Amino acid sequence: MICFPNAKINLGLHITSKRKDGYHEIETCMVPIPLKDALEMIVSKKAVFETSGLEIPGEEKDNLILKAVKLLQKDFNDLPPVHIHLHKNIPMGAGLGGGSADAAFALTLMNSLFELYLEDWILEDYAAQLGSDCPFFIQNTPKIATGRGEILEPVDVDIEGDHLVLIKPPIHVGTKEAYAGVKPQTPKFQLKEILSDKSSWKEMLVNDFEASIFPQYPEIAKIKAELYDMGAYYAAMSGSGSTVFGLFSTKPESIKWPSEYIVFESVV
Repeated sequence: MICFPNAKINLGLHITSKRKDGYHEIETCMVPIPLKDALEMIVSKKAVFETSGLEIPGEEKDNLILKAVKLLQKDFNDLPPVHIHLHKNIPMGAGLGGGSADAAFALTLMNSLFELYLEDWILEDYAAQLGSDCPFFIQNTPKIATGRGEILEPVDVDIEGDHLVLIKPPIHVGTKEAYAGVKPQTPKFQLKEILSDKSSWKEMLVNDFEASIFPQYPEIAKIKAELYDMGAYYAAMSGSGSTVFGLFSTKPESIKWPSEYIVFESVV
């Protein structure tokens, strides 16, 4: 059985306060995009985990897919071993949620493969144990996320049919590094209010990480400016990573980006 975990972008990201548990309260809108990994899972005599595509850093035991599998195997003792192959296409450390998507899709894949009949809210509870972004990918529709990112509220976002250009330079921005430069503050306007008017996005839809990341990495700020020069009606960093995306009402003319950049273009 095979599925195709997709990436996400963040439309606005407010860091509103720091929590007692060390995490931050956030407010953001997450939207799925068509950049995808491929995840295959079959019943096997022994557990196997294989990867291809982009290199995945870190130890295998820390992979969120394997943690997702172990979560369900712990509660459903009769589940057999599985042979897993992940083809990695979504860049890591990019603010695109690729690892979170892989973990969430692993849960839904096992739910189908073993006919567990778990409802979405149960899968979201499992996903929340794996990471703050993971529950979003269970229903995989536009949501406003609050709390650590795990409290989800449906939202209408009018970008269907628009053109997306996504640029990932060879820069890694760590999550701890990104949060270290942020000063939490209460936003002047509610995100849902801003999202209802696309003409206001360029001035009002803000990713709070940009204020500290752009001075450290001018190359990321330059990409955002270039996307606006191409005619984007909105451009921003996605999450806390180094990816910058632009949204266009019509297909933009392609420009030549540096060869070391990862470039993805699609209709949303």
